Amino acid sequence: MNPLEEQAWNLLRTVYDPELGLDVVNLGLVYELKVEPPRAYVRMTLTTPGCPLHDSMGEAVRQALSRIPGVEAVEVELTFDPPWTPARLSEEARRLLGWI
Repeated sequence: MNPLEEQAWNLLRTVYDPELGLDVVNLGLVYELKVEPPRAYVRMTLTTPGCPLHDSMGEAVRQALSRIPGVEAVEVELTFDPPWTPARLSEEARRLLGWI
């Protein structure tokens, strides 16, 4: 992983789903991440297709990744294929939710 992508993953850990109180990385919502200045690209999902956070989550991801030096444009592609399942939760997320 290159240093910019590492920085991007760390920045995405600051983007929280307010309903669950967990970040998009530990929730397993990020399917793909590319950082090639001046652009960054994220393919991600939400926990449900009807999630009311549809617009705000994408904007929060754009704002976080725009803090990477040299990144001028951030594309966020929301997809529901494959659909998110709790199996995508990180071990840390499972522990925080009291599942393990």
